[in-house]
Amino acid sequence: MQQATTIPAEVDVLVVGGGVNGAGIARDLAGRALSVLLAEQHDLAAHTSSASTKLIHGGLRYLEHYEFSLVRKALAEREVLLRSAPHIMAPLRFVMPHDPAMRPVWMIRAGLFLYDHLARREWLPGSRAVDLARHPAGAALKPQFRRGFVYSDGRVDDARLVVLCALDARERGACVLTRWRCEHARVEAGRWEVELRSADGATRSVRARALVNATGPWAASFLHQQLGTPRAQALRLVKGSHIVVPRLFEHDHAYIFQNADHRIIFAIPYEGEFTLIGTTDVECHGDPGDVRADAQEVAYLCEQASRYLARAVQPSAVVWSYCGVRPLLDDESGDPSELTRDYQLELTAAPAPLLSVWGGKITTFRRLAEEAADQLCSALQVRATGWTHGALLPGGDLSAWIAPSGRPDTDIARFEHTLQLRHPDLPPALCHRWSRSYGSLVQHLLDDPAGLGPEVAPGLHEAELRYLCRREWARAVNDVLWRRSKLGLHYNAEQRATVARWLDEHAEASGATVRLAAK
Repeated sequence: MQQATTIPAEVDVLVVGGGVNGAGIARDLAGRALSVLLAEQHDLAAHTSSASTKLIHGGLRYLEHYEFSLVRKALAEREVLLRSAPHIMAPLRFVMPHDPAMRPVWMIRAGLFLYDHLARREWLPGSRAVDLARHPAGAALKPQFRRGFVYSDGRVDDARLVVLCALDARERGACVLTRWRCEHARVEAGRWEVELRSADGATRSVRARALVNATGPWAASFLHQQLGTPRAQALRLVKGSHIVVPRLFEHDHAYIFQNADHRIIFAIPYEGEFTLIGTTDVECHGDPGDVRADAQEVAYLCEQASRYLARAVQPSAVVWSYCGVRPLLDDESGDPSELTRDYQLELTAAPAPLLSVWGGKITTFRRLAEEAADQLCSALQVRATGWTHGALLPGGDLSAWIAPSGRPDTDIARFEHTLQLRHPDLPPALCHRWSRSYGSLVQHLLDDPAGLGPEVAPGLHEAELRYLCRREWARAVNDVLWRRSKLGLHYNAEQRATVARWLDEHAEASGATVRLAAK
């Protein structure tokens, strides 16, 4: 059964931008009973928000730049986020091999002490020194690295995080439109008049009491081109590239490597069979939508990882690369890697409320959204308080399946076990992937009247594709294989083409219909 999306003629707030900040703000506002429309010109998380290092982290290296406020804020969010979505987030232990030519031991110990104590931890373990000759992580490193440190952060499926925020926003009454571009906006009689245009050329005018510019790397150009105002915060666009190679080590820890250029890179277990390595920091001067990881960046990541790993990483081993453009506040740092990852919210009340989001990082998205919603409610004279701090994202409530223990990492394993017991016909690999992609939302797939249906590609059944089109706004092959999942990594070209053909034939019929509300 298709879901119908009705585009309202008037809303309290229109949010432009379907990345993590836009989706998070729409979710928070909808939960405060405001009428909200979220418009994204492409797919959800089509750009920066699906091109991160997939981490929930405080930012250990930011301590060297004295960004204690940012690190404290991010550290305080780690366990909040991990509890909210145990199916797409998980704690992760990081190993930092000590290179005496880099930072001295006392400096690392001091930094990790601060990292452990700047914000409260309830269940994430603290840092400790390790003997890499005895620790499992030492086996993959060159023999000269015998001393190291271990600390805690977390991992996240970044694109699914955005989708879950949008799902939650819709469940709370928001209208979510993908592939609808904001053409222009102007103020008339104290209200924003916004013209939206769909990918197929349909147009719709919507009136809004407030407008949110959450367009990420396009935030400044949106103000200039769509709103006709040159006033903008100073942004520097920094490209971050990542590579994925076949698995380089067997253990479940990630590495953080210190480089001679004073940057760091991560090497992270990824999708079971792979290792994710990133990231770079390269100034971007072109269209943020056209960026690619270039050969120089790939070589840099391989070279830096190979300084530490016993098995050298060659560019020829790269099976996938991706990059995104981070919109960072220009704090006049010379080196792009030293630019602040903090955010700034700029609200102008007249002639109608306009909130622009500058900067930010995935770990602080919920806090950013809460602060943005507070400011908008004040501007609109709406009395409503924040609610997301202890809220679960869709799929995160496992109570119908298990009795939650308060430890999300063990709860999701118990959930997977229960799913397998209740549905022994499901292959274990499918149970594992569904558990960590959908959580309790898996019930929608299990309840499909047509059953699982044929296997379109290995482990990908028609029921899942119908669900993604009907409920999660998927339309094209990249939506499914590289954002809603990472199955594209596991498929060959022929299998990816088979999924593309299915979507070409069925996506429109399986997806939600869009209707226009009466004016």
